[in-house]
Amino acid sequence: MKWEAKLIKHRNEKRIAVFFEKRPALIARIKKLEGSTWSHSRQVWHLPDTDAYRVQFGLPLPEELLPSEEGIAGIEKFKQYLRSKRYSESTTKTYSDALKTFLVFYRLKPLSAIDNDDVIVYNNEYILKYNLSASYQNQIVNAIKLYFSTIQNKSMAVDKIHRPRPEHKLPNVLSKQEIKLILEILPNIKHRTMLCLLYSCGLRRSELLNLKPTDIDSKRNLILIKQSKGKKDRIVPLSPKILVLLRDYYILYCPKVWLFEGQQPGSTYSEQSLQSVLKQAIKKAEIKKPVTLHWLRHSYATHLLESGTDLRYIQELLGHNSSRTTEIYTHVSTKSIEQIKSPFDDL
Repeated sequence: MKWEAKLIKHRNEKRIAVFFEKRPALIARIKKLEGSTWSHSRQVWHLPDTDAYRVQFGLPLPEELLPSEEGIAGIEKFKQYLRSKRYSESTTKTYSDALKTFLVFYRLKPLSAIDNDDVIVYNNEYILKYNLSASYQNQIVNAIKLYFSTIQNKSMAVDKIHRPRPEHKLPNVLSKQEIKLILEILPNIKHRTMLCLLYSCGLRRSELLNLKPTDIDSKRNLILIKQSKGKKDRIVPLSPKILVLLRDYYILYCPKVWLFEGQQPGSTYSEQSLQSVLKQAIKKAEIKKPVTLHWLRHSYATHLLESGTDLRYIQELLGHNSSRTTEIYTHVSTKSIEQIKSPFDDL
């Protein structure tokens, strides 16, 4: 989920307005941030204008709060290193931005003098003070560790750095009846084909939007997913029913470069537009759950498991590196749970 933010003046006070899709889970997250307030007049959530929140939401820092010249040079070297190692631009930006917040905090201290104790102080006086998320905290720790080991040639004892306990959340899953309702309710064949492919192949949204017509192997009923997460290729089976839908879509739209293109020929379909397609479908289907695109992938994996597909095959189909990632679906599958008889029935 992407957040957007901008600086505003509210009641003569500098604030940061945060824009996002109004879903209960996201509202609950922003409520936890220190100083968050809902403005009835502006119809927007806003936060205090602090350096921490500016960094967290990608807003520029005041010039006096930039890293030192040494720090700025270090960040540039870090970016060059990440790109040379073929890190994605998204990861490069995430890591370099995380490192920037740390080097701003210690802008008056030489980089060679920074040690583990400084990281612990930063964790307490910045991350915990501003109630930044556990995932953001992990990003910063990872960035600091990698930067100092590669650019500064200094080893940071990560086991001494306080990391948050990992959250163990179960994936959200829809029933087959809910999936059927969502997929059949859209009249637009392009929109319906996109959502059907997401569910029927367990695709990530980026994988769907990066598909090209040549990635569809209609003779073998397969789709080739190229350079996905972790820069891996994989193949997934293509349902004959989806192939019929794809052919009808292709005849009508004749995509040139990407399988699903935006309004301009040759441009990729945007993630925001795809999310809007799903939002439109769940509204028409009158489903009250805060469904996201990733729920379709979770549902695909769970339904495969419930139909008896071996977990090892599901791991391959989803492109998971570790079987532990795939095993989480065993906790949401209802196949075994439904067979358990409650002792209440014997009373």
